[in-house]
Amino acid sequence: MAIKIELPSVAAGMEEATLVRWVKVEGDQVSKGETLAEMETDKAVMELETEADGVLGRILVPGGSEGVTVGTMIGVLLEPGEDESALAAFQAPSAPSEPAAPASPEPETAPEPQAAPAQNPVSAESQGQASAPEREGRVFASPLARRLANEYGLDLSGIQGSGPHGRIVRLDVERAREAAPVQAAAPAAASIQASSVPEGARVERIPNSGMRKTIARRLTESKQQVPHFYLTMEVDVEEMLALRGRLNAKSSGADRKYRLSVNDIVVYAAARALRRVPDVNASWSEEAILRYLDVDVCVAVATEGGLVTPVIHEADRKGLAEISGEIRDLAHRARAGKLAPAEYQGGGFTISNLGMYGIREFSAIINPPQAAILAVGAVEKRPVVRNDQLAVGNVMIMTLSSDHRVVDGAVGARFLAELRALLEDPLELLV
Repeated sequence: MAIKIELPSVAAGMEEATLVRWVKVEGDQVSKGETLAEMETDKAVMELETEADGVLGRILVPGGSEGVTVGTMIGVLLEPGEDESALAAFQAPSAPSEPAAPASPEPETAPEPQAAPAQNPVSAESQGQASAPEREGRVFASPLARRLANEYGLDLSGIQGSGPHGRIVRLDVERAREAAPVQAAAPAAASIQASSVPEGARVERIPNSGMRKTIARRLTESKQQVPHFYLTMEVDVEEMLALRGRLNAKSSGADRKYRLSVNDIVVYAAARALRRVPDVNASWSEEAILRYLDVDVCVAVATEGGLVTPVIHEADRKGLAEISGEIRDLAHRARAGKLAPAEYQGGGFTISNLGMYGIREFSAIINPPQAAILAVGAVEKRPVVRNDQLAVGNVMIMTLSSDHRVVDGAVGARFLAELRALLEDPLELLV
């Protein structure tokens, strides 16, 4: 019998995504494991593979559709030998897919928001669904929709639900907020929104993607809720640069080619400093401080859609060349939107390097739930004192942003001291 093609959940807490495009068209023969379509989450564009051999019989949700709910039937696959008569049992492309409503409320843990607010072509709203039905006196809404409505000061009973059986989802709350921004937003936020564009100014409207919205929300929460403090240290990287030059020169004649960057060495050294000062490799919870047993280091990568932080897993157990190759590969696929969820989720510590842009020093915002992030500036020629003599050296400035609930000042200082020792005396990296 015909097989339903549903939008899958590829990450924890994922509620919806954008169906970017169909790789196959109706009538195409497909083999198990072959790519049918591409979908975009808040972090990456991912391929949707077919689970069986057959023919793509019908596309129910067109490419470019945003806000498609997880579990929505987006197409139909005909098994070998089936004809188009098997499609009669399925809804037309504009009809909604309505899985059964949950019998009990979902756990009150809010998942991450995903795709940007937009019209959902397969929503129940498009079919004139009754607004916000109640179950035993309760408004039927997802936990995330309830949390956002509370933050925005919206009454759920006045919002029309577009989810299965009229369930209110995040998309509905965002639409309601956009329809009444002054009333929905907090007074301060409304004031900022109203004054952000001068009257008569010419502007270009660039819709916020799901990734951009998620980044904005997480960083705002981090800066507002996490007690940041900052420690800055100068590092004489003369010996490190000399070692890098020698290693890169040897690489040209080696079987395995590599090209080490300053950032590669910083990641390598930071992973070992985290092993020596494990209190920095941790997160805060109300019950306990969570210290990570693995040293998984996130590396900030700028993409067109926003900042992505792919993870170098067990970085303290990997060699320089391995880390260098992995960073290059992850950065390339991050910019192409091709990272798998496991490659950008997790991590206990983040490194953000703006040195390649000529930034001398900066302070970064902590990437929650992590407790620290290292901001790395450019290598500059500066006056330094060596053996009580003034000389010209190569200096790099590093700033550690820490969550003071987890990392005490002395702990942060000890971590930076360990990292500086490793970078200023590269032989220490071999120990």
